[in-house]
Amino acid sequence: MSTPTPEPDRPAPGRPSGPARKRWTAALNGFMPVISAALALGLIVGLLMVSAAPGGHEHGALASSEEGAAAPAGGGASLPGKGKKVTLDFEEGDMYIKPNKVTVPAGADVTVNVVNKGSQAHTLSLLGKTNKQLEPGKSETQHWGVLTESTQAWCVIPGHKDAGMLVEITVTGGESTKAAGTTAAAAAGAGTAGDTANAKIDPAAKPAAGWKPFDPTAPVNDGKDVHEATFTVTEKEIEVAPGVKQTRWTYNGTAPGPTLRGKVGDTFRIKLVNKGSMGHSIDFHASKVAPNVQMRTIKPGETLVYEFTAQFSGIFTYHCGSDPMIYHMGNGMHGALIVDPPDLPKVDKELVLIQSELYLGPQGKPGDLKKMQAGEYDAVVFNGYHNQYVHAPIKVKPGDRVRVWVDDGGPNENIAFHVVGTIFDTVWKEGAYTLRRDNKEKGGAQVLDLQPTQGGFVEFTLPDAGTYPFLGHRMKNMAAGGLGVFQVG
Repeated sequence: MSTPTPEPDRPAPGRPSGPARKRWTAALNGFMPVISAALALGLIVGLLMVSAAPGGHEHGALASSEEGAAAPAGGGASLPGKGKKVTLDFEEGDMYIKPNKVTVPAGADVTVNVVNKGSQAHTLSLLGKTNKQLEPGKSETQHWGVLTESTQAWCVIPGHKDAGMLVEITVTGGESTKAAGTTAAAAAGAGTAGDTANAKIDPAAKPAAGWKPFDPTAPVNDGKDVHEATFTVTEKEIEVAPGVKQTRWTYNGTAPGPTLRGKVGDTFRIKLVNKGSMGHSIDFHASKVAPNVQMRTIKPGETLVYEFTAQFSGIFTYHCGSDPMIYHMGNGMHGALIVDPPDLPKVDKELVLIQSELYLGPQGKPGDLKKMQAGEYDAVVFNGYHNQYVHAPIKVKPGDRVRVWVDDGGPNENIAFHVVGTIFDTVWKEGAYTLRRDNKEKGGAQVLDLQPTQGGFVEFTLPDAGTYPFLGHRMKNMAAGGLGVFQVG
């Protein structure tokens, strides 16, 4: 701290000049250390009073308190919270924690009360150290102990932190606050969009010997009025491109899940069994039911029976609806259910193609939520695997009439489905024919355009021997893996 020097010809009011001024300045400089110490002590006391007062956190902690507030001796100036006990209250909901920023003095002994007001289980873990899941409506107390550096706490259930369940904890007065905050932020930021640790697809790579493609054959309508199935949820490592594996969240072990089929008026009774490590659910777009009842999230080990009557025809998406929904869908939890239109004619070959995107996380891990939220996909694929029907073309006999059911599973990209070398003479989109075979206008269609979770079908013939590519005619999606081949003859 320095003392301003007045101009020589205009002494500061109230100050002596000449020799007397020199003596006054020397005396003032002698008192400066005492004044500086007093100011520092005043700042520290003020900080402690703000931190200890209920609701006094500048970032909105819900409550705090102190006990035994004797001023720390010795090194107390560097740890202003030494000897203090601070209590923080947090509320968790589905994809939020509030407050999401708190401030405590360095050296304070911190206890946390947390209540879960969401609809599914959550955790609040300091620096991601795993603790038990807190069920909806429940509360708990955690002892975090003495904090000397800025840090973070978050929900460790996959995807929840990146969806917003993160608390920034600023520790004031510690010598290493800045460095600690930087370290914590770096640790919490692992797996963000563009992370170099994420797996990469080599477009030139080929599947290993023994690889088998996802069977695109459409299921046969068995003619029953009641269709019963069990969907078991598991989280398993699956290859999504040559040499690239991800932990996919699956119905019955596949991503996409199994395709179901029936007709208008049929009953579908699905038993959902959760054998995963977190809450999951299912939402059939073909149903009209109360979402909070049949589409509710169930915990690991639980089961749910989802029953509905199909009232409308078409190809409908089903998917997991648990938060964050985009993360569950983006990790493979979607599929299709076909409800045949009345008098649907027979064809020679019937297929199901489900388009979706891959947002790669590290090898063997789940996908990257931040990339999903940003729409920064690594691949656009049919039936879950990069260019799989280029590696294993779909065989068709010359002249066969082909029907392809197309479902856009998303979660983000649309599709303009096109087959190179032919024209669609029949098109069904979202509940109605937009083009019928042998129409009087002699009209034909070149694409079936669908937004995420829309569906339809096209019919066509491939009369000559050869290879006929099929793709989504959004070129960057085709170049990113959304390509296949019909092999004729």
